[in-house]
Amino acid sequence: MPLLLAMTALGFSGYALLLPVAPLWAVQGGADLVGAGLVNGVFLLFTVMTQLVVPGALRRFGWGSVLVAGMLFLGLPALAHGTTDALWPTLVLSAVRGWGFGVLTVTGGVLVAELVEPAQRGKAIGAYGLAIAGPQVLLLPAGPWIAEHVGFWAVFAVASLPVVGVLPAIGLARMLDHVPEKRGPAPYMLLLRPVVLLLGVTLAGGALITFMAQMSSSATLTTLALMLMSVTAALSRWRIGALTDRIGKERLIWPLVVLTAVGMAVLAWAVRDSQDTDGLLLMLGSAVVGISYGGLQSLTLVVAFESVSRSHYGPASAVWNVGFDVGTGLGSVVVGLVAAGTSFSSALLVAGALSLLTLPLAIRRQAAVGELTA
Repeated sequence: MPLLLAMTALGFSGYALLLPVAPLWAVQGGADLVGAGLVNGVFLLFTVMTQLVVPGALRRFGWGSVLVAGMLFLGLPALAHGTTDALWPTLVLSAVRGWGFGVLTVTGGVLVAELVEPAQRGKAIGAYGLAIAGPQVLLLPAGPWIAEHVGFWAVFAVASLPVVGVLPAIGLARMLDHVPEKRGPAPYMLLLRPVVLLLGVTLAGGALITFMAQMSSSATLTTLALMLMSVTAALSRWRIGALTDRIGKERLIWPLVVLTAVGMAVLAWAVRDSQDTDGLLLMLGSAVVGISYGGLQSLTLVVAFESVSRSHYGPASAVWNVGFDVGTGLGSVVVGLVAAGTSFSSALLVAGALSLLTLPLAIRRQAAVGELTA
């Protein structure tokens, strides 16, 4: 686990720094808003495409080759960004980084399942979640500041940290004997429950990340709200893992689904006046959604791995990661469309309602567990 956590933290450090800065770099090179948007759009597209093929690549090439290639694909383009700010080279480098990030996200989840026995898996997934969320809390807001006050070169230098992740990646590869052979088709229907639950909460989270600045009447409130959401999500994702090992995941899933809807309702009331945001309610709603956003990420990953055999850990991790990305994208699209026709307040209520629609999946499994126990 220490090697996995080191590789994950180094990889996500590079990801977090460039997510807001790479589009700024393209704008400096003369790109318009569409071009700037394409930078992360291409990155996400190639991430998802890569996530789908990582399980097969692991079986064909082995742990060492895939992990090392992923870290290099994610880290080396950061240095190459410094050679040009033209749009097309920037998009190509974003695509390569997407390859690396797709590898990192899928293999990280599989490694948790491979390295840790089921009785301790919740705690391990919580620690893994902290290694993911920690760099984002610190570096996502820091990237633009560093670029403006120190220089883009400093961002690109630090964003190459995934290259250092090659060292723990090699250590991990030496500890793993082989990749389990695929036995039959992946049981995707068994993954439907965790993925739909994940879609519900990431739809809400993606909406807030995308539109918080436009919903709030104050840049300071926006920064504080997003930071509070990030911190509570990181802490929740970390601590809920150990709690899962002690009391079970089913007692935690449905309350967090409800909490998502409650938090979105609070935020909807906070932004009802576009000229005068209620700062206290904005902070409260952001913290509440952050708790469910982080907690359900860990819980749904636990459920995903428990739903399949060891030979299908790879597809389970890939499907979970694709579900996360799709949910985040849907949140942006749905809230944007509804807000354009009504208001952000109404759009947030719609997003909260969509999240609440996943509640029957949580309650039904809880009831089934209770019947088995009885």
